[in-house]
Amino acid sequence: MTAKPRIIFHLARADNGVIGKDERLPWRIPADLKRLKANTMGKPMIMGRKTFESFKSPLPGRRHIVLTRSKSWSADGAEVVQSPEAAVALAGDVEEIAILGGAEIYRLFLPEADLIELTEVHMEPDGDTRIEAFDPAVWTETARDDYPAEGDRPAFSFVTLERIR
Repeated sequence: MTAKPRIIFHLARADNGVIGKDERLPWRIPADLKRLKANTMGKPMIMGRKTFESFKSPLPGRRHIVLTRSKSWSADGAEVVQSPEAAVALAGDVEEIAILGGAEIYRLFLPEADLIELTEVHMEPDGDTRIEAFDPAVWTETARDDYPAEGDRPAFSFVTLERIR
């Protein structure tokens, strides 16, 4: 293959920029988790330590490449690296690499990102982890599916953003 893999962000972001509170999602949207599974199955995923630790166990069918500053941290199911370059190299000769966050990991990979699979969560929850909106001068929306609120679940939209080249 030898071509540079496509770097694809996968994240859910509230209207106020919140992506997490106390290292958890501040909402429950089962369709978002199904979409994440469908979009990442069989692909290497790069994430930070806190994101990895937020899972009950490693997600089946996918590699978990964990980017952390700690040289001593390890966990079952995690392939540990200390730099973005090492993470991409470890992913190997693949077509796509999924970036799962958190906020610092998204910031590190933003210059290299090709596509963003975004779930816009239409609420403004309290949170301690935020990410800025993606710059419309850099990103263009190529797909959107809107879903109304239902019961305790907030309204949300599945949005695909592609880097303008």
